[in-house]
Amino acid sequence: MIPDFVSDLRRAVGPEFLLWLPGVVAVVRDEQRRVLLQRRSAAGLWTPLSGIVEPGEAPAAAAAREVEEETGVRIVVERLAAVTHSPPVTHANGHRAQYLELVFACRPVGTGQAAQVCDDESVEVNWFALDALPPMSDRMREIIATVEKDEAAAHFAPAP
Repeated sequence: MIPDFVSDLRRAVGPEFLLWLPGVVAVVRDEQRRVLLQRRSAAGLWTPLSGIVEPGEAPAAAAAREVEEETGVRIVVERLAAVTHSPPVTHANGHRAQYLELVFACRPVGTGQAAQVCDDESVEVNWFALDALPPMSDRMREIIATVEKDEAAAHFAPAP
């Protein structure tokens, strides 16, 4: 779903303008060290849960909101794990964007929460063991591996 503020921006600047948007990536790991993933409806690729930060919204709150909206799983954001950026993306509707990504290490509230598809952004959601991840991009595997290191300091993508 396109947030209202992005639709407003698109009306002002047009679809071809590359928007730079703040985003969050929530790498949710349960007590069994499984990771919660979604197979996105737009491209059919498996990824951690992610989304756009709304104006005035705290990034950690955005991560928690996105996970619950997309899977029904309530989470606790434990720490900022990395600051990265996506490559430029052209969405199916022709809109171009690039995302500043705040990657958070998260855990579900309590135990045994079942994940389910809760909106049209996913066609499937599930918990996966780290040694049995579904097909996904190397970039998404790297993001998960960065969180899995459990380093206290956030990782920053190197400057080109």
